[in-house]
Amino acid sequence: MTTHNLSLQHIIKPSTLQSNAPAIIMLHGYGSDENDLFSFASELQDDFFVISAKAQYPLQPHGNAWYAINFDAVNGKWSDNEQAKTSRDSIAKFIDEVCDAYPINKNNITLLGFSQGTILSYAVALTYPEKIKNVVALSGYINEDILIENKNYKHLNIYASHGSVDQVIPVDWARKISPKLTSLNINHEYDEFPVGHGVAPQNFRAFKNWLNDKI
Repeated sequence: MTTHNLSLQHIIKPSTLQSNAPAIIMLHGYGSDENDLFSFASELQDDFFVISAKAQYPLQPHGNAWYAINFDAVNGKWSDNEQAKTSRDSIAKFIDEVCDAYPINKNNITLLGFSQGTILSYAVALTYPEKIKNVVALSGYINEDILIENKNYKHLNIYASHGSVDQVIPVDWARKISPKLTSLNINHEYDEFPVGHGVAPQNFRAFKNWLNDKI
């Protein structure tokens, strides 16, 4: 179902609840779009209000990104952190907009990201923790250059997972997540699955069960 005219294009699956619904905001990976993670929506509990957002930087010939990833001989592969910070703040603004536009509980917002969408989910949750209750962080890592640590994280819950043979984002990067979250006293769980850069069925079941416990 398409949507109110908010600052980010998005699609929604309304909740069976008429008001105060727990909301899941989905943030896709590099080169994808709002339809990608939305395939999970029908498998989630019916009381979730699901919102899948589209990143604002279009790629050629198709797809979108939350920030550019550049490849050159000098620097190798590097991320445009200024674009990433812009996306971080635009997602924070979008969260406020959806809380006004839809019958959702602003104190029960979950970010569900994949890859680049996970990197942004961490950036939003760690910079604007007052807006987020839960994060499901699939196949990503924490980029400390695009977040502002806030320290008030006692209400935050994070589920992180990664493929142990991921050839896009090395699992070593993901293994730094748990020590970092522990240092911030953030309640979290970290899982690995014997897959590449993707979400295995057992990974989906694990985060779904985790979410159902947290809502």
